[in-house]
Amino acid sequence: MSTDINRSWQMTGFGLPKLRRAEGTVPEPGPHDLLVRIKAVSLNYKDRMIVDGVLIPDLTFPFVPTSDAVGEVVAVGREVSRFRVGQRVLGQVIADWPDGDAPPVLHKHTLGSSLPGTLSDHVLLRDDAVVVAPASLSDAEASTLPIAALTAWFALVEATRPIPGETVLIQGTGGVSLFALQFAAAFGLRAIVTSSSDEKLERARKLGAWQAINYRTQPAWDEAARALTDGVGVKHVLEMVGGDNARRSLNALGADGRLSVIGLLGSMELSFPILPFMRNRIVVQGISIGHRRAFERMNQAVETLAIKPVIDKVFSFDEVPQAFERLEAGPFGKIVIAMS
Repeated sequence: MSTDINRSWQMTGFGLPKLRRAEGTVPEPGPHDLLVRIKAVSLNYKDRMIVDGVLIPDLTFPFVPTSDAVGEVVAVGREVSRFRVGQRVLGQVIADWPDGDAPPVLHKHTLGSSLPGTLSDHVLLRDDAVVVAPASLSDAEASTLPIAALTAWFALVEATRPIPGETVLIQGTGGVSLFALQFAAAFGLRAIVTSSSDEKLERARKLGAWQAINYRTQPAWDEAARALTDGVGVKHVLEMVGGDNARRSLNALGADGRLSVIGLLGSMELSFPILPFMRNRIVVQGISIGHRRAFERMNQAVETLAIKPVIDKVFSFDEVPQAFERLEAGPFGKIVIAMS
């Protein structure tokens, strides 16, 4: 190692003012571990919820937050065979979900929540919870993939089969939403994007949105979506808000539609009537990122389809609080922290 000091940002309590810089020693890899020098970290809204004490109120301090990062393998444990020093890798956020059915207790082994996070110069990752980063992406771009991209991919490709020409409604222009838009366009889906900003909607059109709805000027955006589909309704809605917003999502769906519940920006609960589910045979599925095999498939698709993550702004290691503040402001795409 060039240095024995391992810089990190640690939570000493709840609230952004209690997120502070710290220094420690570089950890030693166990038999099945990779020691990874982190190059870039990207933020997700759940990171802010953890910092604020909303998501894990019984968290033990000090705690290193964040889960999404790209880095270089600098040492490997004696039993590691899948990876070598020098490879650029990404951690699998749900570390005990390699493929198939999810583990019986989801999020028991999850980076940045039940496991320590990635906002450090060096982190340990188990070799069975790591994938190779796409070579076509920069460090900043690659760091955005583990949650935002994989969540969108799992909702659109793994949990269902995309059929060209079907209509999908994507709420907002955050990280998951913009990845969903890019994947939808690549698979020939007709994407309707909603936002309160005409400027963001115009940018979404340039990324492949078929139609755009400003929900501030058109509060009945569900009826607007039905009108765009000649009254039939959309096939798939990516629900990012929760609460009463889900009622409009349900109304926007056509027969045999799918509601993928991804975000909870507005509420920790959903609220909607039961009868439309029965009448229209609606499928509701909660999306919780995805497994490692899906991550590997998605990375192959990112390379093949030449998809480039949308980055709102890159902050330095010293600007972590400002990065979280920008996340709260509603960025267009992802917020990234460059570690060096």
